[in-house]
Amino acid sequence: MLLEKTIAEVGTLYPEPMAEAQKRLDSLIKPPGSLGRLEELAVQLAGITGNPRPVVGDRVIIIMAGDHGVVAEGVSVAPQEITHQQIPAFLTGVAGIGVLGRLAGARLVVVDVGVAVPVDYPGVLNRKVRPGAGNIARGPAMTREEAVRSVEVGIEVVQGEIDRGATLIGLGDMGIGNTTPSSAIAAVLGGYAPEAVTGRGTLVNDQVLRQKINVVARALEVNRPDPADALDVLAKVGGLEIGGLAGVILGAAARRVPVVIDGFITTAAAMVAVALQPRVKEFMIASHLSGEQGHRLMLEHLGLVPMLYLNMRLGEGTGAALAMHLVEAACRVINQMASFSEAGIADLDEDKILK
Repeated sequence: MLLEKTIAEVGTLYPEPMAEAQKRLDSLIKPPGSLGRLEELAVQLAGITGNPRPVVGDRVIIIMAGDHGVVAEGVSVAPQEITHQQIPAFLTGVAGIGVLGRLAGARLVVVDVGVAVPVDYPGVLNRKVRPGAGNIARGPAMTREEAVRSVEVGIEVVQGEIDRGATLIGLGDMGIGNTTPSSAIAAVLGGYAPEAVTGRGTLVNDQVLRQKINVVARALEVNRPDPADALDVLAKVGGLEIGGLAGVILGAAARRVPVVIDGFITTAAAMVAVALQPRVKEFMIASHLSGEQGHRLMLEHLGLVPMLYLNMRLGEGTGAALAMHLVEAACRVINQMASFSEAGIADLDEDKILK
Protein backbone atom coordinates (compact mmCIF):
# COMPACT_ATOMS: atom_id res chain seq x y z
CA MET A 1 0.00 0.00 0.00
CA LEU A 2 1.33 3.43 -0.96
CA LEU A 3 0.72 4.91 2.49
CA GLU A 4 2.59 2.17 4.32
CA LYS A 5 5.46 2.31 1.82
CA THR A 6 5.76 6.09 2.17
CA ILE A 7 5.70 6.00 5.96
CA ALA A 8 8.53 3.45 5.91
CA GLU A 9 10.61 5.60 3.53
CA VAL A 10 10.74 8.64 5.83
CA GLY A 11 14.25 8.89 7.25
CA THR A 12 16.01 11.21 9.68
CA LEU A 13 18.14 14.31 9.23
CA TYR A 14 21.68 13.76 7.98
CA PRO A 15 24.05 14.72 10.84
CA GLU A 16 27.25 15.25 8.82
CA PRO A 17 25.90 17.94 6.46
CA MET A 18 24.30 19.64 9.47
CA ALA A 19 27.66 19.76 11.26
CA GLU A 20 29.34 21.11 8.12
CA ALA A 21 26.65 23.77 7.74
CA GLN A 22 27.01 24.80 11.37
CA LYS A 23 30.79 25.05 11.00
CA ARG A 24 30.34 27.23 7.91
CA LEU A 25 27.82 29.49 9.65
CA ASP A 26 30.11 29.92 12.65
CA SER A 27 32.94 31.02 10.32
CA LEU A 28 30.96 33.82 8.64
CA ILE A 29 31.64 37.50 9.26
CA LYS A 30 29.23 37.88 12.17
CA PRO A 31 29.04 36.80 15.81
CA PRO A 32 28.08 33.10 16.03
CA GLY A 33 24.32 32.60 16.03
CA SER A 34 23.61 36.28 15.44
CA LEU A 35 21.24 35.52 12.56
CA GLY A 36 19.20 33.36 14.89
CA ARG A 37 16.46 31.33 13.27
CA LEU A 38 17.91 31.83 9.80
CA GLU A 39 20.99 29.91 10.89
CA GLU A 40 18.89 27.19 12.50
CA LEU A 41 16.87 26.91 9.31
CA ALA A 42 19.99 26.61 7.14
CA VAL A 43 21.24 23.76 9.34
CA GLN A 44 17.84 22.02 9.17
CA LEU A 45 17.82 22.33 5.37
CA ALA A 46 21.29 20.81 5.25
CA GLY A 47 20.04 17.88 7.31
CA ILE A 48 16.97 17.40 5.14
CA THR A 49 18.69 17.60 1.76
CA GLY A 50 22.12 16.23 2.63
CA ASN A 51 23.71 19.36 1.15
CA PRO A 52 25.80 21.42 3.63
CA ARG A 53 25.29 24.43 1.33
CA PRO A 54 21.53 24.10 0.71
CA VAL A 55 19.82 25.97 -2.11
CA VAL A 56 16.18 26.51 -3.05
CA GLY A 57 15.10 26.01 -6.64
CA ASP A 58 11.59 25.33 -7.89
CA ARG A 59 8.98 25.96 -5.19
CA VAL A 60 5.38 24.79 -5.20
CA ILE A 61 2.37 25.51 -2.98
CA ILE A 62 -0.12 22.64 -3.00
CA ILE A 63 -3.67 23.67 -2.12
CA MET A 64 -6.05 20.86 -1.19
CA ALA A 65 -9.77 21.69 -1.49
CA GLY A 66 -12.67 19.87 0.16
CA ASP A 67 -16.09 20.49 1.65
CA HIS A 68 -17.57 19.60 5.03
CA GLY A 69 -21.05 18.44 5.95
CA VAL A 70 -20.64 20.03 9.37
CA VAL A 71 -21.49 23.45 7.87
CA ALA A 72 -25.11 22.31 8.27
CA GLU A 73 -24.63 22.86 12.01
CA GLY A 74 -24.21 26.62 11.51
CA VAL A 75 -20.50 26.78 12.35
CA SER A 76 -19.51 29.21 9.58
CA VAL A 77 -20.76 32.54 8.31
CA ALA A 78 -19.63 31.60 4.81
CA PRO A 79 -21.86 29.45 2.58
CA GLN A 80 -20.43 26.17 1.35
CA GLU A 81 -20.47 27.18 -2.31
CA ILE A 82 -17.58 29.57 -1.64
CA THR A 83 -15.27 26.53 -1.60
CA HIS A 84 -15.67 25.90 -5.31
CA GLN A 85 -16.27 29.54 -6.23
CA GLN A 86 -12.90 30.56 -4.74
CA ILE A 87 -10.84 28.02 -6.69
CA PRO A 88 -10.68 29.99 -9.98
CA ALA A 89 -9.38 33.02 -8.05
CA PHE A 90 -6.40 30.94 -6.93
CA LEU A 91 -5.47 30.02 -10.47
CA THR A 92 -6.07 33.45 -12.00
CA GLY A 93 -3.83 34.95 -9.35
CA VAL A 94 -6.31 37.37 -7.74
CA ALA A 95 -6.83 35.54 -4.41
CA GLY A 96 -4.53 36.13 -1.46
CA ILE A 97 -2.43 33.06 -2.25
CA GLY A 98 -2.34 34.03 -5.91
CA VAL A 99 -0.74 37.37 -5.04
CA LEU A 100 1.63 36.11 -2.32
CA GLY A 101 2.50 32.89 -4.12
CA ARG A 102 3.48 34.89 -7.20
CA LEU A 103 5.62 37.16 -5.02
CA ALA A 104 7.37 34.09 -3.60
CA GLY A 105 7.99 32.71 -7.08
CA ALA A 106 5.93 29.63 -6.28
CA ARG A 107 3.75 27.60 -8.61
CA LEU A 108 0.26 26.87 -7.31
CA VAL A 109 -1.12 23.35 -7.61
CA VAL A 110 -4.84 23.21 -6.75
CA VAL A 111 -6.32 19.78 -6.03
CA ASP A 112 -10.00 18.88 -5.72
CA VAL A 113 -9.84 16.04 -3.21
CA GLY A 114 -13.35 16.46 -1.83
CA VAL A 115 -15.30 19.46 -3.10
CA ALA A 116 -19.05 18.84 -2.82
CA VAL A 117 -19.80 19.67 -6.47
CA PRO A 118 -17.95 18.95 -9.72
CA VAL A 119 -15.09 21.41 -10.29
CA ASP A 120 -14.64 21.98 -13.99
CA TYR A 121 -11.97 24.65 -14.18
CA PRO A 122 -8.78 24.51 -16.23
CA GLY A 123 -5.74 23.72 -14.14
CA VAL A 124 -7.52 22.03 -11.21
CA LEU A 125 -6.34 18.49 -10.50
CA ASN A 126 -9.37 16.24 -10.10
CA ARG A 127 -8.50 13.73 -7.39
CA LYS A 128 -11.92 13.70 -5.71
CA VAL A 129 -12.25 10.88 -3.18
CA ARG A 130 -15.89 11.72 -2.45
CA PRO A 131 -18.05 14.85 -2.81
CA GLY A 132 -17.54 16.38 0.62
CA ALA A 133 -16.94 14.94 4.05
CA GLY A 134 -19.87 13.87 6.21
CA ASN A 135 -21.31 15.90 9.08
CA ILE A 136 -19.02 14.98 11.99
CA ALA A 137 -21.63 16.15 14.49
CA ARG A 138 -23.88 13.31 13.30
CA GLY A 139 -21.41 10.62 12.24
CA PRO A 140 -17.99 10.02 10.67
CA ALA A 141 -16.46 12.34 8.11
CA MET A 142 -15.61 9.40 5.84
CA THR A 143 -14.76 5.71 5.89
CA ARG A 144 -11.31 4.53 6.88
CA GLU A 145 -10.67 3.51 3.27
CA GLU A 146 -11.57 7.02 2.09
CA ALA A 147 -9.24 8.48 4.72
CA VAL A 148 -6.38 6.35 3.45
CA ARG A 149 -7.16 7.34 -0.12
CA SER A 150 -7.20 11.06 0.74
CA VAL A 151 -3.72 10.75 2.27
CA GLU A 152 -2.48 8.82 -0.74
CA VAL A 153 -3.78 11.55 -3.07
CA GLY A 154 -1.48 13.98 -1.27
CA ILE A 155 1.47 11.60 -1.58
CA GLU A 156 0.87 11.12 -5.30
CA VAL A 157 0.48 14.83 -6.01
CA VAL A 158 3.56 15.99 -4.09
CA GLN A 159 5.80 13.26 -5.43
CA GLY A 160 4.66 14.11 -8.94
CA GLU A 161 5.69 17.73 -8.32
CA ILE A 162 9.04 16.63 -6.89
CA ASP A 163 9.60 14.54 -10.01
CA ARG A 164 9.04 17.77 -11.98
CA GLY A 165 11.76 19.50 -9.97
CA ALA A 166 10.12 20.96 -6.85
CA THR A 167 12.68 21.58 -4.08
CA LEU A 168 10.42 23.35 -1.55
CA ILE A 169 6.77 22.58 -0.82
CA GLY A 170 4.23 24.89 0.81
CA LEU A 171 0.84 23.78 2.09
CA GLY A 172 -2.49 25.51 1.46
CA ASP A 173 -6.15 24.66 2.04
CA MET A 174 -9.62 25.59 0.87
CA GLY A 175 -12.79 24.31 2.49
CA ILE A 176 -15.61 26.23 4.13
CA GLY A 177 -16.15 24.88 7.64
CA ASN A 178 -12.75 23.23 7.93
CA THR A 179 -11.69 24.92 11.16
CA THR A 180 -14.28 22.77 12.96
CA PRO A 181 -12.79 19.36 12.00
CA SER A 182 -9.31 20.81 12.50
CA SER A 183 -10.28 21.73 16.05
CA ALA A 184 -11.62 18.22 16.58
CA ILE A 185 -8.36 16.70 15.33
CA ALA A 186 -6.34 18.98 17.61
CA ALA A 187 -8.52 18.09 20.59
CA VAL A 188 -8.09 14.35 20.02
CA LEU A 189 -4.43 14.13 19.02
CA GLY A 190 -3.26 16.90 21.35
CA GLY A 191 -5.43 15.92 24.30
CA TYR A 192 -6.98 19.39 24.53
CA ALA A 193 -10.47 20.42 25.58
CA PRO A 194 -12.66 21.55 22.64
CA GLU A 195 -12.89 25.10 23.98
CA ALA A 196 -9.08 25.40 24.05
CA VAL A 197 -8.63 24.68 20.35
CA THR A 198 -11.85 26.01 18.80
CA GLY A 199 -11.70 29.56 17.50
CA ARG A 200 -13.71 31.98 15.42
CA GLY A 201 -12.66 30.77 11.96
CA THR A 202 -14.36 33.20 9.59
CA LEU A 203 -14.69 35.65 12.51
CA VAL A 204 -17.97 34.25 13.81
CA ASN A 205 -19.69 35.97 16.74
CA ASP A 206 -19.84 34.69 20.32
CA GLN A 207 -23.06 32.76 19.74
CA VAL A 208 -21.67 30.87 16.75
CA LEU A 209 -18.40 30.27 18.57
CA ARG A 210 -20.31 28.56 21.39
CA GLN A 211 -22.10 26.48 18.77
CA LYS A 212 -18.77 25.49 17.20
CA ILE A 213 -17.39 24.38 20.57
CA ASN A 214 -20.53 22.34 21.21
CA VAL A 215 -20.33 20.80 17.73
CA VAL A 216 -16.70 19.77 18.26
CA ALA A 217 -17.59 18.23 21.63
CA ARG A 218 -20.56 16.44 20.06
CA ALA A 219 -18.38 15.13 17.20
CA LEU A 220 -15.98 13.61 19.70
CA GLU A 221 -18.82 12.08 21.69
CA VAL A 222 -20.67 10.69 18.66
CA ASN A 223 -17.62 9.30 16.85
CA ARG A 224 -15.24 8.44 19.72
CA PRO A 225 -12.06 8.65 17.63
CA ASP A 226 -9.09 6.67 18.91
CA PRO A 227 -6.20 9.08 19.69
CA ALA A 228 -3.72 6.22 19.19
CA ASP A 229 -4.93 5.69 15.60
CA ALA A 230 -4.42 8.73 13.36
CA LEU A 231 -6.39 7.24 10.48
CA ASP A 232 -9.33 6.63 12.80
CA VAL A 233 -9.19 10.27 13.90
CA LEU A 234 -8.99 11.51 10.31
CA ALA A 235 -11.86 9.27 9.17
CA LYS A 236 -14.17 10.10 12.05
CA VAL A 237 -13.66 13.83 12.66
CA GLY A 238 -11.33 15.06 9.90
CA GLY A 239 -11.70 16.17 6.31
CA LEU A 240 -10.60 15.11 2.86
CA GLU A 241 -8.34 18.11 2.26
CA ILE A 242 -6.78 17.60 5.70
CA GLY A 243 -5.98 14.02 4.73
CA GLY A 244 -4.57 15.20 1.42
CA LEU A 245 -2.30 17.70 3.17
CA ALA A 246 -1.09 15.03 5.61
CA GLY A 247 -0.16 12.99 2.55
CA VAL A 248 1.76 15.92 1.06
CA ILE A 249 3.84 16.13 4.23
CA LEU A 250 4.55 12.39 4.27
CA GLY A 251 5.32 12.25 0.55
CA ALA A 252 7.69 15.20 0.66
CA ALA A 253 9.50 13.91 3.75
CA ALA A 254 9.97 10.51 2.12
CA ARG A 255 11.72 12.30 -0.77
CA ARG A 256 13.72 14.55 1.62
CA VAL A 257 12.09 17.79 0.46
CA PRO A 258 11.27 20.45 3.10
CA VAL A 259 7.63 21.32 3.72
CA VAL A 260 6.41 24.74 4.88
CA ILE A 261 3.31 24.47 7.06
CA ASP A 262 0.77 27.29 6.77
CA GLY A 263 -1.81 27.93 9.49
CA PHE A 264 -4.49 26.19 11.53
CA ILE A 265 -5.80 23.71 8.96
CA THR A 266 -2.43 22.62 7.63
CA THR A 267 -1.15 22.23 11.19
CA ALA A 268 -4.04 19.86 11.91
CA ALA A 269 -2.85 17.90 8.88
CA ALA A 270 0.68 18.02 10.31
CA MET A 271 -0.62 16.51 13.55
CA VAL A 272 -2.12 13.64 11.56
CA ALA A 273 1.11 13.16 9.59
CA VAL A 274 3.27 13.16 12.73
CA ALA A 275 0.91 10.70 14.41
CA LEU A 276 1.36 8.41 11.39
CA GLN A 277 5.15 8.88 11.24
CA PRO A 278 6.84 10.96 13.99
CA ARG A 279 10.01 11.46 11.90
CA VAL A 280 8.23 13.80 9.47
CA LYS A 281 8.42 16.55 12.09
CA GLU A 282 12.09 17.10 11.22
CA PHE A 283 11.17 17.92 7.62
CA MET A 284 8.58 20.59 8.48
CA ILE A 285 9.01 24.35 8.77
CA ALA A 286 6.35 26.33 10.66
CA SER A 287 5.67 29.52 8.74
CA HIS A 288 3.58 31.62 11.09
CA LEU A 289 1.42 31.73 14.19
CA SER A 290 -2.17 32.00 13.06
CA GLY A 291 -4.65 34.38 14.62
CA GLU A 292 -6.89 31.33 15.09
CA GLN A 293 -7.26 30.21 18.69
CA GLY A 294 -5.58 26.91 19.36
CA HIS A 295 -2.84 27.21 16.75
CA ARG A 296 -0.20 27.96 19.37
CA LEU A 297 -1.15 24.80 21.27
CA MET A 298 -0.97 22.72 18.09
CA LEU A 299 2.51 24.03 17.26
CA GLU A 300 3.67 23.43 20.81
CA HIS A 301 2.35 19.87 20.61
CA LEU A 302 4.44 19.35 17.46
CA GLY A 303 7.49 21.11 18.87
CA LEU A 304 7.51 23.62 16.02
CA VAL A 305 8.37 27.31 16.38
CA PRO A 306 6.72 29.69 13.87
CA MET A 307 8.89 32.23 12.08
CA LEU A 308 6.27 34.95 11.63
CA TYR A 309 3.50 36.46 13.73
CA LEU A 310 1.32 38.66 11.54
CA ASN A 311 -2.09 37.84 13.06
CA MET A 312 -3.06 36.19 9.77
CA ARG A 313 -5.96 33.76 9.56
CA LEU A 314 -6.74 33.43 5.86
CA GLY A 315 -5.19 30.05 5.15
CA GLU A 316 -4.85 29.15 1.44
CA GLY A 317 -1.07 28.85 1.97
CA THR A 318 -0.53 32.59 2.42
CA GLY A 319 1.71 32.21 5.48
CA ALA A 320 3.70 29.46 3.75
CA ALA A 321 4.26 31.74 0.76
CA LEU A 322 5.66 34.49 2.96
CA ALA A 323 7.92 32.07 4.83
CA MET A 324 9.45 30.89 1.56
CA HIS A 325 11.29 34.22 1.47
CA LEU A 326 12.92 33.32 4.79
CA VAL A 327 13.89 29.87 3.54
CA GLU A 328 15.56 31.57 0.58
CA ALA A 329 17.24 34.04 2.95
CA ALA A 330 18.68 31.21 5.06
CA CYS A 331 20.17 29.62 1.94
CA ARG A 332 21.63 32.91 0.74
CA VAL A 333 23.25 33.56 4.10
CA ILE A 334 25.14 30.26 4.14
CA ASN A 335 26.08 30.47 0.46
CA GLN A 336 26.75 34.16 -0.15
CA MET A 337 28.14 35.57 3.09
CA ALA A 338 31.92 35.44 3.36
CA SER A 339 33.90 33.86 6.14
CA PHE A 340 36.42 35.89 8.13
CA SER A 341 39.30 34.31 6.19
CA GLU A 342 37.59 34.77 2.81
CA ALA A 343 36.95 38.45 3.53
CA GLY A 344 40.41 39.06 4.98
CA ILE A 345 38.88 40.22 8.28
CA ALA A 346 40.39 39.45 11.66
CA ASP A 347 38.55 36.56 13.31
CA LEU A 348 36.78 36.80 16.66
CA ASP A 349 38.58 35.87 19.87
CA GLU A 350 37.43 32.28 20.46
CA ASP A 351 38.35 32.44 24.15
CA LYS A 352 35.83 35.23 24.75
CA ILE A 353 32.88 33.68 22.91
CA LEU A 354 30.08 32.21 25.02
CA LYS A 355 30.04 28.46 24.55
